[in-house]
Order: sequence, then structure tokens, then C-alpha cells
Amino acid sequence: MKYVVLLCDGMADYPVPELGGFTPMAKADKPNMDMLAKKAEVGLVKTVADGLKPGSDVANLSVLGYDPALYYSGRSPLEAGSIGIDMKPTDVSFRCNLVTLSDEEDYDAKTIIDYCAGDISTADAKVIVDSLKEVFDNDEFTLYAGVSYRHCLIWNNGTLDVGTLTPPHDITGKPIREYLPKHPNARKLYEMMKKSYDVLKNHPLNIERQKRGECPANSMWFWGEGVRKPLSSFKDKFGVNASMISAVDLLKGIGKFSGMNVVNVEGATGYLDTNFEGKAQAAIDELKRGQDFVYIHVEAPDECGHRYEIDNKVRAIELIDKKILAPLLSALEEYDDYKIMILPDHPTPLALRTHTNDPVPYMIYHKKGETKGVEKLCEESAKATGNYAPVGHMLIEKFIKG
Repeated sequence: MKYVVLLCDGMADYPVPELGGFTPMAKADKPNMDMLAKKAEVGLVKTVADGLKPGSDVANLSVLGYDPALYYSGRSPLEAGSIGIDMKPTDVSFRCNLVTLSDEEDYDAKTIIDYCAGDISTADAKVIVDSLKEVFDNDEFTLYAGVSYRHCLIWNNGTLDVGTLTPPHDITGKPIREYLPKHPNARKLYEMMKKSYDVLKNHPLNIERQKRGECPANSMWFWGEGVRKPLSSFKDKFGVNASMISAVDLLKGIGKFSGMNVVNVEGATGYLDTNFEGKAQAAIDELKRGQDFVYIHVEAPDECGHRYEIDNKVRAIELIDKKILAPLLSALEEYDDYKIMILPDHPTPLALRTHTNDPVPYMIYHKKGETKGVEKLCEESAKATGNYAPVGHMLIEKFIKG
């Protein structure tokens, strides 16, 4: 038996007027998903319990069978693990976004223009982070370069009591004044963010990026604080040898801490320009070499939701169907039996440009199963089935052992 989870980050949505009242899932031409849906169990699953923040960290832990109430301690420790940072028990980590801020003289009066600095390349980002390290690294704080706009700050002997730190993708286009870290314990974080603008506003690379018509990476933005908290082994929990395929450090960190084989795919970016075919081939290769379970995480729908890119969100779903699911299904047919589960981790509604904790559609297809499904996989059809999994972290056990 082979098991595949195709996790389409942020794919679920609300009806969009520009799409004729359809959601991107309902509008997308996705013949392979819909073919499976006709013979699959389809329903809704609550991946983010009420009272928890609807981030990809909480939601993906839940989908993977880890109760966030027990295993979640913040997003950035998982990303830090992927980068290769060996966090001490006294360390506190923070996600450090490279963002684009407007050019008002007063830092507090600035607006977030772009939470990802124009989807900055990893190579450009490393140049920026290296410059920041020269200014800010000391015995107390250390910066680490990650992938694209996603980086990490470690606070030696730091504290989690820093007030509310807001993800920058939640406030794109908004003045930052009321979202800045103003808790007394976060004063050093605020000063670093403010000084980073002075360091970066005339950085040679940013001047070059602007000449190319690209957004400058002109400030750090800290959020997602946490301390290291170990995950139990995925194999011990479910009895399968598992692999993780993702472009983003968060998922790689979850994979690493849970004992999965973490596969790096060249050209995987987390956006529409990602190497879809490479992800599919990586999954096929992992199964061929004896792995029982593969988790394929695709970030593109989520990024399009944050950016209010309506057509691109539809296109992202179509590309997943064509370039990942189609070759994957063809390869899976050589096995006597397999199961595939397709779902988002959380909705990222275009109208809100951020995550919500609404239940999301899921589909479980079993090659040897005999299940009457739905004509099209989408939010409305999933709700109409009446199937509902109220405890998200229990669904994977049903998928593997049911």
C-alpha cells in the first residue's frame, strides 16, 4: 500500500464575484481531482480548532496527525530546524520576513507594500541578510538566511512574552503603526526592525532591484515566535516510512523533526514559478525507493490568496492538477493498491488576503475502494456530502489505518 497526501496550501476560499460567484476550486479546470472525487470519500475537516491561529504551522501539524494543542509552540522553531539551527532550550526564534515598506520619513508611519519583497530570490535575499548580520549579529541575537523572503532570528535567552506580533501578509497595504512590536520586552525587536530600514534603504542591491522594476527588500519584520518542542516520530505513530516534499522551511522543519525523509527539489519556490514537475517526480522517486507515505506540499494557491491574484489562484490549482497529480496518478497505477488524500490546510480567501479557520474540503481516494463521491471537488460539494471530521488531527489516522 502506498499513501500520498497532496496538500494544496490555502486552496479553499469563499465565492468570488469576479469568478461568477464560484470559488477558485469550483472554477478551476482540474479533471484529475474531479475524476478521483467521483469515486472518493469527500467531506469537510476542521484542521484548525477554535481558539488557535489559522496558520500553516497549526494546520499542517493537524493534517499530519499532530494535535497542535500538544505539539505547537510557534512557527519559527520548525523553520529553524529546517535551516539547520540547533536551538537551545533557552533560545526563542522568530520568523524574519524581508518586506517592502513605503518611504515615509517616520518609520512608524510607513505602510507594508509587499510582505515578500517582490518574491525576492533566495540569492538576492542572502546578500541582504548577510548585510544585516554584519550589523545585528551579537551574543544575544543571530540572523540566519532561509529561502526567498523567509528567514530566522534567534534570541539567546529570549522571552516569548513580547505581546502580539502580526504576520506581515495579514496587513499588506496597511500602515504599520498599530502593528509594530511595542511591548516593553519587544523593544529590542522594534529597534532592530527600525534600524534595518536605515541599513537597507540605500543598499546597492535594493537600488539595483528598483532599477529592474523590482520591490526593494528594505526592512525586517519579526513574527511567529516560539521555542523548540520535539515532535514524536511519524513512523512510530503510523507505522509507515514517510517523506516530505515542500519548498518552504516550515514544512521541511516539520518533516525533519518528525523523522521524515525531507526531499529538496531544485527550482521549488513556493509560488507559480515553482517546479511542479520536479515535485511530482520527487514523490514518484520516493515511492519507488521504498517509502510508504509521501506528503507533497504546494504553497502556490496560498501565495495567490495573500496577493489577491484571482486568476493566478485558479491557475495554481490547475497547474497542481496537470503537472503534479496527473503524472503521479499514472505512476501510482503500477502499485497493487494506493490511497491519495487531497486537501488544503486552511482557506486563504482572496477577499481577506489572510487565513481563516473554516473547515476545508478533503477527498480520500482508495484504488480498491468502492465509494460514491461527488461530481466536482469544491467547498460546496464537500459540505453537501454531510461528511464532517471535527478533529483535524484524527483524519490522517483514518486515511492510513481506516
